[in-house]
Order: sequence, then C-alpha cells, then structure tokens
Amino acid sequence: MLDKQSLLSARDIIHEKAGKINFLVNGAGGNAPRGTTKVEEIKPDHIHDLSGSFFGLEIEGMERIFDLNYFGTLLPTMIFATDMVEAGKGAILNISSLSAFHPLTKIPVYSSAKAAINNFTEWLAVHMAKTGVRVNAIAPGFFLTNQNRFLLIDEQTGNLLPRGEKIMAGTPMGRFGTPDELAGPVAFLLSDMARYITGTVMLIDGGYNAYSGV
Repeated sequence: MLDKQSLLSARDIIHEKAGKINFLVNGAGGNAPRGTTKVEEIKPDHIHDLSGSFFGLEIEGMERIFDLNYFGTLLPTMIFATDMVEAGKGAILNISSLSAFHPLTKIPVYSSAKAAINNFTEWLAVHMAKTGVRVNAIAPGFFLTNQNRFLLIDEQTGNLLPRGEKIMAGTPMGRFGTPDELAGPVAFLLSDMARYITGTVMLIDGGYNAYSGV
C-alpha cells in the first residue's frame, strides 16, 4: 500500500480483469508494539526509568505506523480514484477509529494517524464534491477479533482483562462489536442511499463516544 508502482500494477490488473473502479475502501492500517507505550501514564515512580513511557518510543516504529495508516490511505486514493473522477461518480470509504476522537492510552501514533484520516476525509470530500465522487469514513469502536482478543480477554478464564473491563465500563451497550456489524454502514455509505452524504465520519461504537462516564 506504500509502493506507488505496486499500486499502479494492481490497478492495471483490476482494469484487465474487472474493468473500471467504482468504489474504494481504504482498509490498510494497524498498530505495532514499537509505537505503543508500556504504561498508560507517567507516574512519580517512573521518573528514574522512562523507557516504558512516551520517551521510550522508537522513531522508526512510529514512522511505520503513521505511514501505514495515513499514507496507506492517501496513496491508494491517488491511484484508484482517478477512474471515478473520470466517470463522474463513485464512492471512497476510509477506515478511521474511535481513537481519532478520544485518543486511547498507550497508542499515541495510531490515534494521531487516525485523526489525520478524519481530516483527510473531510478535505478530500470538499476537493472532490463537484466531481460526483463522495468521500466518507467509518470509525469503529471496540470490535472483538482474533487480532485483539488476547488484549481484552483472559484466554484461560474467559474473563475480561483490566483493559477490557475499562472498555465495557465506557460502552453503554455493554458489549463488544462483531465484525459483521460493520457491513451495514459500509454498504450504506457506498450505496446510492447515501448519495447526499460526503465528508462524514460515522462512529460505530455502541455509544462509547457519546458516554461521559457518569
């Protein structure tokens, strides 16, 4: 997703096998340990060893995370969306995150990159508004998947880990989302039912963003 020539080659293959591109879902993204702090906040007893805090993050790891999430959305859009502009219709859907609105502890770079996705979505929506191409994003909250299950649930007991308990305490619906619950919003935003919607970031979070904690 970060190699322009690779993206151009992929577009050529799509043209050959399926024709012109009508929709684009920018699904590349993710986090990594090198951009994650070990502690949620700096406390007085951390002062003599800040390696687990913000000050211990690795520049190369942070750059990789930001590039994957931000440029992994921007570059594919530059390559694949030209078909839509030329046709005068189409829809682009970016994948943001709840963390773009309220940054989660431990993941500063991922949260910053997703906030940049929100900004880019709005900018591009305005830039393309008169071409007939719409640009929106979804911002998932906490969805339980094989990728993050070990961070939220104890594999031995099946009970929530402390971070999972915090999430449940802040989620009014009282449960994690399931991946299939993203399908409806995605289909809607790509469809003609949303033909007057552009520049929107749709939260899909069980009410987490709306809840003040009180």
